[in-house]
Amino acid sequence: MDPAWDHAHTTAASARPVPGGLADTDADWRRRLEQTPNGHLLRDNAMLRSLASGTPVHLLHLTRSLDAIRSSGQLLASTGCLVGAVYGSPLTPEPGGALRPHNLGAHLLASRDTLDSRRGSTPLVIEIAPDGPKPAAGLDYLRLGPVHLRTYEAHRHALTPAEHEHVMGSVTDRVHVAAPFLDTLLHNACGRPSPDRPFVDALAVAILAVPYLGYLYFETVAEYLMLYSTGPATKKLAARGEMNNHLYKDLAFSAASGMDTLFDLGRFHPGHGRLLDLLGRIEPALAPGAAAYVRRRLSHTFAATCLAPGQDATTATFRQADPNKLATMAPGLLGQLLFREVRLLDRYPQLYHVFERAKAMEAWAYWNARGIVTPFNDTCGPKGEVGLNPAVPRARVTVWTAATCERGLLHPLEQVDAAPAPRLVPWLVAGQRPKVFGRGPGPTGIRTNNPILPSGHPNLPVLS
Repeated sequence: MDPAWDHAHTTAASARPVPGGLADTDADWRRRLEQTPNGHLLRDNAMLRSLASGTPVHLLHLTRSLDAIRSSGQLLASTGCLVGAVYGSPLTPEPGGALRPHNLGAHLLASRDTLDSRRGSTPLVIEIAPDGPKPAAGLDYLRLGPVHLRTYEAHRHALTPAEHEHVMGSVTDRVHVAAPFLDTLLHNACGRPSPDRPFVDALAVAILAVPYLGYLYFETVAEYLMLYSTGPATKKLAARGEMNNHLYKDLAFSAASGMDTLFDLGRFHPGHGRLLDLLGRIEPALAPGAAAYVRRRLSHTFAATCLAPGQDATTATFRQADPNKLATMAPGLLGQLLFREVRLLDRYPQLYHVFERAKAMEAWAYWNARGIVTPFNDTCGPKGEVGLNPAVPRARVTVWTAATCERGLLHPLEQVDAAPAPRLVPWLVAGQRPKVFGRGPGPTGIRTNNPILPSGHPNLPVLS
């Protein structure tokens, strides 16, 4: 048993300890979400049935490293929402040997000519033949904070003393600046609501100091779109047993420029008016209810994922919180902030494997101990992001190159002599990180991705 990894997996949600004093439990929210127009897809959809069936699972995987895969004979895992899995999306066999992409996969394929991050990529078909029925295991990356914290504490001596001091100082500064709004989140989670419009506007400003809140914000709006949409495309996909991924993809690429090069949800921070405008372009009927949903849902998610189990949310406060207090009161938040602050160090390309491989090895051990072959991203529902556990000991894996036809189906072409390997892809995006001074250059000359708002920023109101 590993409480930190149990906490991150939605399959262990029923046994998950929660903070005290919250107005709603996770079970309350689950019941509420399952009653939405598309809520039935949370518990029963085509992807979940396929993953748990024990029959071969087919995944679409896009790669820009086909030559390296061929020469090494290895499929490497990626970091991100699935920690250390080979990322993919489901494929459904059709008569004649073709494979139909899930709507997420169809989006990925269509974006190869428009997004820099996917330009020139080759579609691969990965067939996984498990040795029997396996549990469909969901992973919520918003609940990985305790894992991030444990990893930082175990490996922080890979940093110089100056880097460690800078990281801890930046985290402290960010929390101090955003503390009034972080406390507002707890008040809302405990049943003390604040007005919807000022809440969303204050959230948008707080993200400038604490970019992690942008991830919570985006996942909340994505969930709202996928569950409440009643448009024709959503209904068609729901009849097929799929959640509509095009909705949140449109949201992300419309909300912030440069997402096609570096998909950074820390830059997702629309204020109230901008949020309603974005939703109005995607599905106008959803705009009026968005702010209230964001306030209620995000506040609960923040408290449930960031506070320590058993922490009384009604008495917690982030004012004057230092790292020692955060480690006790809000280890989930501290871990998420440390994870992102380390990634902003100039030396992170050299530190990447130190921190990310440690987490990946823990994930592989956890999955293997529980027979998990294909973990899926369940952060805002089982929407179609599936990974292959690269350390799985018994599953048989076959890989082909593939091409699409005019019907949008994938056709396997050439078998590739490659197998998944428990190794991570190299760090490739260092040159894409914005270089903006945060706390100032100081004696370390260390740069950060986001400038930290000065204390008392006039656009960061206190909401009661």
